[in-house]
Amino acid sequence: MQTYRAVQVRQAGTLEIVQRPVPEPGPGEVRIRVEACGVCHTDALTVDNKSRALTYPRVPGHEVAGRIDALGAGVSGWQVGQRVGVGFLGGHCGHCGACRRGLFVDCPNQRISGLTHDGGYAEILVAHVHGLVALPDGLDAREAAPLLCAGVTTYNALRNSPARGGDLVAVQGIGGLGHLGIQYARHMGFRVAAIARGAEKAALATRLGAAHYIDSVEKDPAKALQELGGARVILATAADSKSMGPLVGGLGPRGRMIVVGGSGEPIPVSGTQLIFGGRSVEGALTGSAIDAEDTLAFSVQENVRAMIETVPLENAAEAYARMMSNKARFRMVMTMT
Repeated sequence: MQTYRAVQVRQAGTLEIVQRPVPEPGPGEVRIRVEACGVCHTDALTVDNKSRALTYPRVPGHEVAGRIDALGAGVSGWQVGQRVGVGFLGGHCGHCGACRRGLFVDCPNQRISGLTHDGGYAEILVAHVHGLVALPDGLDAREAAPLLCAGVTTYNALRNSPARGGDLVAVQGIGGLGHLGIQYARHMGFRVAAIARGAEKAALATRLGAAHYIDSVEKDPAKALQELGGARVILATAADSKSMGPLVGGLGPRGRMIVVGGSGEPIPVSGTQLIFGGRSVEGALTGSAIDAEDTLAFSVQENVRAMIETVPLENAAEAYARMMSNKARFRMVMTMT
């Protein structure tokens, strides 16, 4: 191949498929032949120019699974033909204050897939070795792709939370993030309460592993959680700040709400809610490459999978529109072959 297909954004709001010359990886980089790429709500930062820190044209996509096709100078520990993935965080700098403390997720010079560098809506991706994730044999590319963002985000937030086996953990939202969060929470040994709108979602919540379902239309979720003893952790996955704020009242003493569903709107929380009971609210940003490998290993061990719809690369615009309109059930994944 001397050229490859890519779906790029030339101007905000427009996705177009183009042919590009196959690039050579630079020092510390590898070239990946992409097999699958997930479509994530965060792609709006690129497609709809929700971030000003980018230049067009740009290829979106940060849930990438494929095989190494070529190695750049100085790359060791990785082999041509090896199955790898790349997530949102495409490689830390290694020399900033955060990196020197091992806080790779917080590196301010982070290479961001699909934002600062071209992402995975393409047949070819050049990636930095610091962002590479080794894929296990128990997951094919389509299964692995969404776990490299939605999976590691929810898994990492839960495993680093103060919850312990048997604790009540609530998951707000049963969407792209929430349907994975419920599964991970159940397999970590938590007593799971799923919170969503509408009685029709109760059966799905139970099937995913929730012990309790709270219909926020019929009942105040905070009151319902207190009746269950108060949540040790609430994982807020639906990007609706107004619905997050009242949930703080459902936390038990020293309870924590962890926000993973991004929204630009303030979360309405009163000081009284936090002070009485020592409650707290925090955010969690995905995870490092090794965190992603841990997520994939746990997913294979416990048979956790994302519910996906697959489309070919040429239907990228349709997949993106379906995801943005909340019609996807529950993750859209593009395949290259």
